Amino acid sequence: MSSDISNLRKFVSPEIIFGVGARKSVSNYAKTFGARKVLLVSDPGVVEAGWLQDISDLLSEDDIEHVIFTEVSPNPRAEEVMKGAEVYREHNCNVIIAVGGGSPMDCAKGIGIVSANGKHILDYEGIDTIDMPIPPLVFIPTTAGTSADVSQFAIISDPVEKVKISIVSKAVVPDVALIDPETTMTMDPFLSACTGVDALVHAIEAFVSTGSGPLTDMHALDAMRLINDNIVALVKNPADIELREQIMLGSMKAGLAFSNAILGAVHAMSHSLGGYLDLPHGLCNAMLLEHVIDYNFKEAEDRFKVVADTLNIDSRGLSTIQLQKRLMDQVINLKTEVGLSQKLAESGVHITDIPMLSHHALLDPCILTNPRKSNKRDVEAVYEEAL
Repeated sequence: MSSDISNLRKFVSPEIIFGVGARKSVSNYAKTFGARKVLLVSDPGVVEAGWLQDISDLLSEDDIEHVIFTEVSPNPRAEEVMKGAEVYREHNCNVIIAVGGGSPMDCAKGIGIVSANGKHILDYEGIDTIDMPIPPLVFIPTTAGTSADVSQFAIISDPVEKVKISIVSKAVVPDVALIDPETTMTMDPFLSACTGVDALVHAIEAFVSTGSGPLTDMHALDAMRLINDNIVALVKNPADIELREQIMLGSMKAGLAFSNAILGAVHAMSHSLGGYLDLPHGLCNAMLLEHVIDYNFKEAEDRFKVVADTLNIDSRGLSTIQLQKRLMDQVINLKTEVGLSQKLAESGVHITDIPMLSHHALLDPCILTNPRKSNKRDVEAVYEEAL
């Protein structure tokens, strides 16, 4: 028996309802969890798009009491989590439903942690730091990329220190994910591109992670195919529901992969970058991806060859160096086609910021499963390449 199969692996995931109209079963699941009063978490963009009202109406039709909390920033902040937890307690809620992208979903996870465990949300940074079970979570994603609806990650911004913290625990895996491609129809092309590339990075990093295995590889490879084959067409044809469904399926599979295999240096560096400059997470990942592939390639050459094959690169007859260049070119070309060709300097990063960014990246849990072990100078060199 091969060592890949014989290694013990765990795999966590929520109950998943996938397909057009999945969101309409929200009341059924609220009742399943004995909802006395629901805290409905969202953000202003989702309110404007109409999805919060849609879910509120569904709950009201079934006489399910709920209170709404929408004070959530694009990168959810610690103080917003604490305020949401106050609302949860004040209104005697016992179920949390999140509607939106990664920001409302991560904020909802944080609210659940604080409401059940009592301390400040920043006290739970790291892996398996949560003692008490959190309230039932029902998540309805309105973007296709973050995968917070299926993952055991919560990412919270600390605006005082200008960093993002990672909380990794099966306690924050949602109980139910209602994944409905219709909810992504209101995404603009830039957001579609950012979240789609984010999902592709999830899949690639999960596949080359030192925590990868047969339970995660199948999801990671499927996700790569789905996103690579459909993201460019989707950005050009945002009203195509079939393309939306394919990208959302890819995002879900990428989420199941990285939630269990964890990630790597792209995300560790992206969390540091996004926390410092408050940039879109998918854009941060996009600016770093090919540079981290370049850095990691020799440590996971066999795995990157499979990645290249999965992204439709013909590797026959190519030397290692040629294959590495073809893979990096493929990533760069895909990013360019969806309009994500920005560099770090264009986004406000200065050479003097890099030591600080590298310091914080090395503290991120995602760096632990990067295929190549890294020190501060290694990470600084990758940031410099991406500048």
